[in-house]
Amino acid sequence: MTIGVIGLGYVGLPLAVAFAEAGNTVVGVDVDARVTQALAEGRSHIEDVPDEALRAAGERLHTTTRYAELAKVDAIVVAVPTPLTQNREPDLQPLIATGNALAGVLQAGQLVVLESTTYPGTTRERFAPLLEESGLAAGRDFFLAFSPERIDPGRTDYTLRTTPKIVGGLTEQCRRRAVELYEQVCDSIVPVTTPEAAELTKLLENVFRSVNIALVNELAILCDRMDIDVWEVVEAAATKPYGFMSFKPGPGMGGHCLPVDPFYLSWRAREFDMQTEFIELAGEVNQRMPYFCVERIARALNDHAKPVRGSRVAIMGVSYKAGSGDMRESPAMKIMRLLREQGAEVAYHDDFVPELPDLGVRSEWPEQADCVVIVTAHPGLDVERLVRESALLVDFRGVTRGIEAPNLVRL
Repeated sequence: MTIGVIGLGYVGLPLAVAFAEAGNTVVGVDVDARVTQALAEGRSHIEDVPDEALRAAGERLHTTTRYAELAKVDAIVVAVPTPLTQNREPDLQPLIATGNALAGVLQAGQLVVLESTTYPGTTRERFAPLLEESGLAAGRDFFLAFSPERIDPGRTDYTLRTTPKIVGGLTEQCRRRAVELYEQVCDSIVPVTTPEAAELTKLLENVFRSVNIALVNELAILCDRMDIDVWEVVEAAATKPYGFMSFKPGPGMGGHCLPVDPFYLSWRAREFDMQTEFIELAGEVNQRMPYFCVERIARALNDHAKPVRGSRVAIMGVSYKAGSGDMRESPAMKIMRLLREQGAEVAYHDDFVPELPDLGVRSEWPEQADCVVIVTAHPGLDVERLVRESALLVDFRGVTRGIEAPNLVRL
């Protein structure tokens, strides 16, 4: 089978490699020529895809910027970004550009699967009409389905193969063709009746996490004012064997999905004359957490007779999640910028992120810092050393639980 994958990022590249490993010929398309050239030379830009995997795929994986090379493939998977505009509304421009380009090469009998996270109705109402500019009818002349990505970068316990795959087709035959495609690389397929059901399934998964993270973050702010240890409260509640799922507070949400997906759903809901106030409030709470963190740092410095202005603040961990160098929507970047705006000298340490060109700084172990702040606790972080060597340590991840020291402050 010959398979095309459009978008060779965190979603598309692991998928392209998996299809190649399954014995297929894969044509990977990306608009960034630097990406396609590096991949052709065996250099991966994605942590979950080591260079060795690219070399193992060999000639079965071909990368290009040319959509024309998709005219002869059997199936095409679309995994392009679906970001938000500055007004926090869906930005479908990458998807629209892909649809327009695909219409020029689409052939009868091909299967097209959209994986990009988006609002319910996108596949049928926005993407299908773009593809039908080819003169072919979706569901009749070519097959169209939606199958949301469930990639969690850096995770090894649940992979592309072991994570159940949701598939919703425009027609029953579309769904069947998509199921046959993914059965090659996924152990479990979960068919749903429509693309809209699959689209909403993905949003529900991430809205569920967003709402619960917002709940525990708001509780953390309340606990701070009431002088109660929020980590103790969460751990105690988690001992209940039913009716409670543990979520941990933190400095805010990062990654592509959680900070973005709730806004896709709330925007779509407004088209149906409904305000998803609960979902929107959760997004607002989580967006405010970096501001609260900066306020907490300022109070901690003040308690040690130091102002923010002129103080050297070192951030430990700047990627959005532990064990990864993924910087997408990282709350650490917001915290660092806010501190700079208040006159702090900002430094950072992150074994997974060697430099931050936008801020003009490189990773370095915090020395002679007035305040060290744990924003992302990577595996192997020497917490006891930080407590011992720091003049002031602020922990937003609860990794210092069990340690008591006069220079230690926890969320």
